[in-house]
Amino acid sequence: MEAMIERCAGLDVHQETVVACVLFGPLDKKPKTSIETFSTTTTGLLALSDWLATLQVSDVVMESTGVYWKPIWNILEGSFHLVLANARHVKNVPGRKTDVKDAEWLAKLLRCGLIESNFVPPEDIRDLRDLTRYRKKLIHHRTSEQNRIHKILQDANIKLTSVLSDIFGVSGRRILEAILNGEKIETDGLRKMVDWRTKASITDIASAINGRIRRHHRDMLRYHWEHMSYLEKAIEELEKQIDQLLSPYRKEVEIIGWNTWCEQSCRSYFYCRDGR
Repeated sequence: MEAMIERCAGLDVHQETVVACVLFGPLDKKPKTSIETFSTTTTGLLALSDWLATLQVSDVVMESTGVYWKPIWNILEGSFHLVLANARHVKNVPGRKTDVKDAEWLAKLLRCGLIESNFVPPEDIRDLRDLTRYRKKLIHHRTSEQNRIHKILQDANIKLTSVLSDIFGVSGRRILEAILNGEKIETDGLRKMVDWRTKASITDIASAINGRIRRHHRDMLRYHWEHMSYLEKAIEELEKQIDQLLSPYRKEVEIIGWNTWCEQSCRSYFYCRDGR
């Protein structure tokens, strides 16, 4: 295989250690090899960076295994041209496998230009991606808590979902909080809780909440309600932080939003036209 990079390194990354193999020398001759093992602590990774710089390494490759590659990438980013390899694409020949051989194999592939790097976004985009993914998880947890509240209401024969389209809207939350607090809900008080835009009548709502709720139901509702409230507060804080990170990309976000709207409008048009 024809060599393309004079000084490159392959890293075999583990949780506690990283084995580095550096190949260097003229492209038309067999390269020299230097191998060292470093700790994955910050001190160890800084020592790895200094060692690579001492050998004048220009390109470094590592596998995208788990999350162990991320701290190494964060330390080396900006000092070297980093390549994140797909583990399937660089799988070594079956047989005796050692950390040293894996690092050397990665370095050989990189030296010959045979590794295509996975896309790794800039640091601020990586942070933004972590926040949006976590927000999605929290929304799923919130939905689970809402489903549990709905289940308990059914068990207590409170048919609030039959008269309100969203029991976690303005009217539904006021009624649920009154039920949690053990308040006696009368017609006048119910009329103050229900928003004027609610389609159901006060009589229907009063009949729907006339169930057989016990202390156990209130306790379980309170547990789920408090957890849901905590999740909603966390989601709100996350959205504020996401909004701050999106500040430099307002134009791109507007373009994406416009394209999404156009796509949905086109789909609606063809749906109506074709009658499907």
